[in-house]
Amino acid sequence: MEYRLKVPFSGDEIRNLKAGDKIFLSGTIYTARDAAHKRMDESLDKDGSLPFDIKGNVIYYMGPSPARPGKVIGSAGPTTASRMDIYTPRLLDLGLLGMIGKGKRSPEVHDAIVRNGAVYFAAIGGAGALLSRCIKKSEVIAYDDLGTEAVRKLTVEDFPCIVVTDPEGNTLY
Repeated sequence: MEYRLKVPFSGDEIRNLKAGDKIFLSGTIYTARDAAHKRMDESLDKDGSLPFDIKGNVIYYMGPSPARPGKVIGSAGPTTASRMDIYTPRLLDLGLLGMIGKGKRSPEVHDAIVRNGAVYFAAIGGAGALLSRCIKKSEVIAYDDLGTEAVRKLTVEDFPCIVVTDPEGNTLY
């Protein structure tokens, strides 16, 4: 099936998604990679805070290349999701409902996806220049010192991805 979804999610709109479904996301998503996940985890340990409201939101595992003049963002392809697996179950338990990346996830992440009714989406690796066309706005909101790994708030329009792991635990892997 093919769906057009608005993010953030309430949960209802993703409940019936199935592994293999084609999705076009529009709305607000956030970027975070390894270093940002480590900082978010440390912040949760310290004072229970995160740089954005995680409930119903989507994290895109991506660190963009520099934007060319007149462009919102540079190439914006996905990174390997398994690098964030040690942090992901905690974020899912706090209300994260979607992740975009590439590659297989750990059994712990798979279980947390099912437990929380979340979704793991895949974006096409190697297509970062094309994916960047779907990003209409990009703003660093946390950890600016991390450069490309800073947390960004993105406004996306018809961002293409595929459901890899659905809320019931079905997976393309």
